[in-house]
Amino acid sequence: MNKLINLILTAIVCMTVACHKDAPLTTLAPVAFSGQLTVSSNNVTLAPANDSLAVLTFNWPAVVYPVKAHVTYTLQIDLPADTVGANAWANATSVTIGSDLLTKTFKGSDLNTLAIASGIIANDSGKLAIRVLAYQDRNAYSNAVTVTVHPYKIILAYSAGYPVLYLPGFYQGWSPSTAGTVAAEKTGIYEGYIYMPSSTDPSAYHFKFTSAPDWNHINYGDAGSGALSANGLAGDLVLPAAGYYELVANTNTLTWNYTPITWGILGDASPGGWTTDTQLSYNTAKQVWSVTCNMLSTGSFKFRANNAWSIDFGIDGNGRLQYADNPAYPYNGSLSNLTVPSSGNYTITLDLHDPNNYNYTLHKN
Repeated sequence: MNKLINLILTAIVCMTVACHKDAPLTTLAPVAFSGQLTVSSNNVTLAPANDSLAVLTFNWPAVVYPVKAHVTYTLQIDLPADTVGANAWANATSVTIGSDLLTKTFKGSDLNTLAIASGIIANDSGKLAIRVLAYQDRNAYSNAVTVTVHPYKIILAYSAGYPVLYLPGFYQGWSPSTAGTVAAEKTGIYEGYIYMPSSTDPSAYHFKFTSAPDWNHINYGDAGSGALSANGLAGDLVLPAAGYYELVANTNTLTWNYTPITWGILGDASPGGWTTDTQLSYNTAKQVWSVTCNMLSTGSFKFRANNAWSIDFGIDGNGRLQYADNPAYPYNGSLSNLTVPSSGNYTITLDLHDPNNYNYTLHKN
């Protein structure tokens, strides 16, 4: 009787605690690329002439998954600096290639658009990191390759073709043909920017205005007390020190002036709101001002010089930069503020090196 009771109790315990063998654990078998992603070139220079031509080709081996089914491949493109750390590849641009395709060729125009969208400045150069993502029921990643790309952007000057004066000086070897310029948006009133690098030479900050890219036409020199002389033998014009300056030359009144300049952005789209300018820094090699910061699409902003409302930019109906305030020109109250298309982190660039084409770029990082 006791034996029967023990058997019954044992059965009850087994039912209660589920006496059975543990089912074997299943795991997804690892998958990987069987070889390397390769690229036809590691350095590509883009131009309108190769817009429709094949300029870059990627090839990679297939990834074999346990289940016989289609595999989707996607190229991921990012700046090399964004491919490391906790958020590696988070900002990558994805280009879907398709099912079971093992190659991708870019035309020049497509690669040019992709490079600029990825953060390389047009008419400059930069590196892109590229890898392949394979997917069926899980992801597999190829090795990454790096390509240096030189994208381009055709910069169109004003159709009006504002006349210019050239700015030869010690800073660039006294060569009018390679000097910067100031442009006359208003008749006889020339305005633009010049950068003087630091130097110990006593003539380092000397320059002149010339009416042509040579010394054979009108050359404007110093007549003292802010006056210009059209006598070719007049002395040099002199800036007080190294730095970035706005220059204004008025050939109607034969006067000139300069203003040391720094640039910032101000507005409720920017980190400092309408009370504190977010400062831009100047890149002497690229001749642009830039800043990287968080911006809000719910607000707007302006470019403002020297933390004051004396010199500042808005945009006209065509999205072109125009002065709202500048002592050289009348106040322009018809301009709009600038905005960003969506909130996020942006690199904002202000390019004033060509007075016939002041422009800016917004790149979301």
